[in-house]
Amino acid sequence: MSIETFARRESMLQLKENLLIAKESRLSGNNGYSIEEVSSMMKAAIKEVLDGKRDDAESSSRNTN
Repeated sequence: MSIETFARRESMLQLKENLLIAKESRLSGNNGYSIEEVSSMMKAAIKEVLDGKRDDAESSSRNTN
């Protein structure tokens, strides 16, 4: 088995495990997130990453000057 195949297999197994955990949680009565909540969380995460990249890029350009 190639490394790529192994990595893909492991990734799929991890996803399957996470989906089973989510399903069990829902079946036991735990509430999930609304579409609006997920959208808001994703936008915040993207903003965080983009702001971090901008800060890193600005720091790098300052260090080269």
